[in-house]
Amino acid sequence: MSDTEKISFNMSVVDLGQVDLLIEQGFYSSRTDFMVASVRNLLQSHSTTVRQAVESRFMTLGVAIFGREDLEKRVAARNPVDIRVVGVLKIADDVTPELAQAAIRSVSVFGKIKARPEVVAALLFRNHGK
Repeated sequence: MSDTEKISFNMSVVDLGQVDLLIEQGFYSSRTDFMVASVRNLLQSHSTTVRQAVESRFMTLGVAIFGREDLEKRVAARNPVDIRVVGVLKIADDVTPELAQAAIRSVSVFGKIKARPEVVAALLFRNHGK
């Protein structure tokens, strides 16, 4: 899944000048290339912390996908799911808001939820991560 989110932030003129110098020297092809590489390097340096947090909270790292059939089984078994994701939560288009509410006890997403707007709205009060 190659979805991206656009972010913007301010940085000092001196820092930006250093970035531009590195680009001119051929280390990076653009400011965006520099920023993406910087973020990836920092995430890599904190990977142990992220992994430990994910494991201690029983979270999915990456993409979690729930379809209608999965959620119907949860309702039938009276076993609602607690969803914890670092990445993307995808709820299938055939899931109704009512089914989502009945099958999902809580939602914690550090990243993005991809679902029909009415399903997202139905789960908002259960969303603890974002």
